[in-house]
Amino acid sequence: MGNLSIKKEVIGNFDEVCHRVIEAIKPIGFGVLTRIDFDQKIKEKLNEKIGRCVILGACNPRLALEAYRQSTDVALFIPCNIVIRELDGGKIMIEAMRLSKMLDFVKGVIRSESIEEGERDLEKVILSL
Repeated sequence: MGNLSIKKEVIGNFDEVCHRVIEAIKPIGFGVLTRIDFDQKIKEKLNEKIGRCVILGACNPRLALEAYRQSTDVALFIPCNIVIRELDGGKIMIEAMRLSKMLDFVKGVIRSESIEEGERDLEKVILSL
């Protein structure tokens, strides 16, 4: 199941990169439903320290509804995660799950042109950051 995600490594301020991602996905119909500061939760629950890691629960309502109408099992994959991780040397990794790969797990969902286009748009946006 290779090529599971769209990845882009950038250099910058972590909080600014998070903000840039949130703003960049808006024009293609995605919004952020949830934000989990994963590193803070690990510190809070386990008293362990990891590099900064934010999980954005993003959703394109039009595409989600289209897939949901084909199979309610799609709800198990909503929202789509975009992960922003701090790497060494001021580098930051941005990763977004490919929509097509999520749908591979659900029987009966046909990858329509709009879903394929949504993935292409998301890839363009992530790679442009």
